[in-house]
Amino acid sequence: MPLYPLYALLFLDTGLSGAQISMLFAVWSVTSFLTEVPAGVLADRWSRRGVVVLGGVLQAAGFAVWTAAPQVWAFAVGFLLWGISGALVSGAAEALVYDGLAAVGASDGYARVNGAMTSAELVVQVPTAFAAGALFAVGGYPLVGWASVVVCLAAAALALRFPEAPRTGADGGEQPVRRGVADVLRSPALRVLVLAVALIGGLDAVEEYFPVLAGEWGVPTAAVPFAVLVVALAGAAGAALGGRADRLPGWALLGLLVAAAGFLAVAAVWARPAALGAVAVFYALYLAVLVVAEARLQDGIASTHRATITSVAGLGIELASLLVFAAWALGGAAAVAVLVLAVVPVVRAGLRTREPDVRGPGVPAGGTPTGEPPRRHGSRG
Repeated sequence: MPLYPLYALLFLDTGLSGAQISMLFAVWSVTSFLTEVPAGVLADRWSRRGVVVLGGVLQAAGFAVWTAAPQVWAFAVGFLLWGISGALVSGAAEALVYDGLAAVGASDGYARVNGAMTSAELVVQVPTAFAAGALFAVGGYPLVGWASVVVCLAAAALALRFPEAPRTGADGGEQPVRRGVADVLRSPALRVLVLAVALIGGLDAVEEYFPVLAGEWGVPTAAVPFAVLVVALAGAAGAALGGRADRLPGWALLGLLVAAAGFLAVAAVWARPAALGAVAVFYALYLAVLVVAEARLQDGIASTHRATITSVAGLGIELASLLVFAAWALGGAAAVAVLVLAVVPVVRAGLRTREPDVRGPGVPAGGTPTGEPPRRHGSRG
């Protein structure tokens, strides 16, 4: 999205104060928090593909408001729409992909596919940065904004072509939020798995501080975007290897997470431009484990409320990210490294379980809502 690298500068150049920008981020965060689970419910009750398409349209609308009327109130409305859009896509997209693979008997490949998607999200930052610069040079913020609107609508149109696997089983008249949350609460294995995904997913909030680290460690301001890009590309490589990491035993996955914490701690102590290399290794190892954790969560859901349960985990990620912000305020990167180690026991308990034990109405034991034969998980952790 061309607007991504520039929207903070748009706010500043429009004359917003630091307090106003913080208020806008608060609107974004609160909106995402409040709509995360309802968005998952809508995806389960209506259409996961339809929800993903709607998310793209709402994001386009938000950027259109920003571009047409660059004022504080318009930025707030745009963040409101963007927050809803993000909530709509988060749980629905994962459920759509997983059930699509399961429908053709290929759910074992979800970790690889999810890793490729995560990797693509990071790699695309490279052409996006160049596109943003070129568009801004030609037409300033208006051209960047309208181009972003077009990209959002094009993505929504592409999502219309995604196949959506038919789902069987009824809700039994139960309120969907209560049913989805009940699936989590009544299953100890799924409960721990959701908590593990929430904690490890929340750690990704440290990405917001990579430019800060680069600046504090002596990287020239003009070079900071490129330094951060190197870290992002390392993360893309780690995510792309998530499919292979999914074949590792549980102790090896925990070893990767512990090693990631070690590299981040070394970088915090080293505190030189070259230390960003250690940060890059940290991010690569961390994202490999995150991709596996997300895949294990989808494996562990044998319910018609997949998007709702995934959104519950997403809500947990939003809350867990606050731990990263608090750790950073207390001790910077070193404190975040300690936090990574602190979540290892929960991650260990969550990744230990492979067999789904939550079944929705009409889902046979050991099966999935799509009628896929029982999966043989083997002994991979």
